[in-house]
Amino acid sequence: MATVRLENIKRRFNNVTAIEDISFEVPNGEFWVLVGPSGCGKSTILRTIAGLETATSGNLFIDNRLVNDVPARQRDVAMVFQNYALYPHMTVAQNIAFGLQMRKVHPKIIQEQVMTVAQSLSLEHLLDRKPKQLSGGQQQRVALGRAIARKPQLFLLDEPLSNLDAQLRDDTRAELKQLHQEFAVTTIYVTHDQVEAMTLADKIVVLNEGRIQQIGDPQSIYTRPANLMVATFLGNPPMNILPTTYKGDSFDISAQTLPVPSKIREHLSLSPGQSVDLGIRPEHIKINTLLEPSPGNSAQILAEVKIVEPMGKETLIRFSLPDSLILLNVQVPGGLRLHPGDGLSLELDLNQLFVFDSSTGETLYPID
Repeated sequence: MATVRLENIKRRFNNVTAIEDISFEVPNGEFWVLVGPSGCGKSTILRTIAGLETATSGNLFIDNRLVNDVPARQRDVAMVFQNYALYPHMTVAQNIAFGLQMRKVHPKIIQEQVMTVAQSLSLEHLLDRKPKQLSGGQQQRVALGRAIARKPQLFLLDEPLSNLDAQLRDDTRAELKQLHQEFAVTTIYVTHDQVEAMTLADKIVVLNEGRIQQIGDPQSIYTRPANLMVATFLGNPPMNILPTTYKGDSFDISAQTLPVPSKIREHLSLSPGQSVDLGIRPEHIKINTLLEPSPGNSAQILAEVKIVEPMGKETLIRFSLPDSLILLNVQVPGGLRLHPGDGLSLELDLNQLFVFDSSTGETLYPID
């Protein structure tokens, strides 16, 4: 196991900067996830740590050892790719054993290690099969087993579940978490799937356009996003964003208004007429079918049902606001029957509002 420290890492390809000023430290034994949209630089960071890419500038340390000029094969790193990269002519046992054989480990130790890893991944009944005889989930477990068998000081996983169907993704994600709890090897995991990031990570590094947007534990990032990009990227369905104009005692949203909560008024110095973006997550909006006054610190706005997406236990409803292109995502119980064109009132919990600078996207409220 090892710590990993990146100091001001930059990677350029000709005139294109893939990553810029990347600095963070992964403590020994922790599971960190790099997450962000396609092209944000997360795989470039992982490949740089593995030694498959060379940083244009900056320093990279593994277990307090500067490895800028150390070849990939000497970094004691195991990497699992999206495409599994199994040897098709070898059996499962031979694939798992391959790395140990290259290190000239004693055959008896190899046999013991292969069996131990196979049992931990429920592969012991598949050891004589070849990759073409396995399902996608089984192939991915073999790729993980090959990495685990080497007992590296660092695991790097580059979107290893993206080729699996939904059920296999869920099952394999749970297996990954269990394996990390068992082996406690420092792990850096790349994904664009925010569900994987939230469920697997000790810490999340959110990236966009080659730069770090925020680092923190999943719950902290969810409840205190640093900016609009982070707020809308983490969360499923994503946070609703309402472009508004501050009027002193209210926020104007198209033809409607929301009262300004006292906490926001106390913590922010907004000027009347200033444009800001309000954010509120779907779980903090309710449907008020009785059209009664809002209780406590909440407010109502009128909306019309545009799209209904049943998902079993819950239904996702997309609402439009009058005279506006704004759409709001709201999760309702699965038994509630609504239809496109239905007009009703939405109740917003004002205690759960976020305020973002409309020009920079930075979070204005709440902040620590």
